[in-house]
Amino acid sequence: MVVSNKQKVILIGDGAVGSAYAFALVNQGIGHELGIIDVDTARTEGDALDLRHALPFLPPKKIYSASYTDCADADLICITAGTAQKPGETRLDLVSRNLSILKTIVDAVMATGFKGIFLIASNPVDILTYATLKWSGLPSEQVIGSGTSLDTARLRQTLAEKINVEAGSVHGYVLGEHGDTGFIAWSNIRIGNLPIEKWLPDFTDEAKEEFRIAVRDAAYSIIAKKGSTSYGVASALARITRAVFNNENAVLPVSAYMDGSHYGISDIYLGTPAVIGRSGISLVAEVPLNRKEQEEMEHSAATLKAILKDSIV
Repeated sequence: MVVSNKQKVILIGDGAVGSAYAFALVNQGIGHELGIIDVDTARTEGDALDLRHALPFLPPKKIYSASYTDCADADLICITAGTAQKPGETRLDLVSRNLSILKTIVDAVMATGFKGIFLIASNPVDILTYATLKWSGLPSEQVIGSGTSLDTARLRQTLAEKINVEAGSVHGYVLGEHGDTGFIAWSNIRIGNLPIEKWLPDFTDEAKEEFRIAVRDAAYSIIAKKGSTSYGVASALARITRAVFNNENAVLPVSAYMDGSHYGISDIYLGTPAVIGRSGISLVAEVPLNRKEQEEMEHSAATLKAILKDSIV
């Protein structure tokens, strides 16, 4: 599958994340057509109208309140629909609620003959991306989860603030689950071309673990303060969408399908850098891990597989 020149996006789920994603697409001039689907059609109509009123300041785009029939010729469908994570809940607590919602959505989309790319952001994103793969029947390269894109952004920004450099100079990834078992691959962290120890010579293992927890729990802090996270993940989704439409072959951290040829892990979606272009994921860019990190990757996979075992997938 190759995306068409019309670069048509259908967004399903017009809540905090979905509306922020739509705004990011419009502001950044990503795509030529945007349709918005939600059970609350009044909201999608209002958002579409509001977004169109921004177009005199921005590149032109067709924006409208959509229905599932509009999915047939879409190039990319982004799913942000689902119940939100509540204070005190983990992403995995959302499994049963959001799987049932997702099944209805995927069935409705595939009934239209959709052959494009799914981009999943609803939580728990790794499990819901896996479910989308199974229920859609599409090739795994066309089913992408936002994965650890936001976690990695939080890592880079937080580390940049600690060292007092700009975030674009921080290179490295959060890998594994987008959730509590996700981990920082410290052995691969570079600021500029220098390892972290050159910048923080007293950065002990205990300090690294405290840093990991702070990055991991950033979402909980934001949810406690404002009820939900939206801007960071929306920006990550927009970045992935841009890479697809521009055929950038950009290396981005996403949730990608593990087929047994990477990390020694099979039949699960996990956060890892991957090459993203017009056909979706063309290559999983496996990060070399030390023994501890490999064990953490396997722990993430085992945690997710245990949840899947008891799910409806």
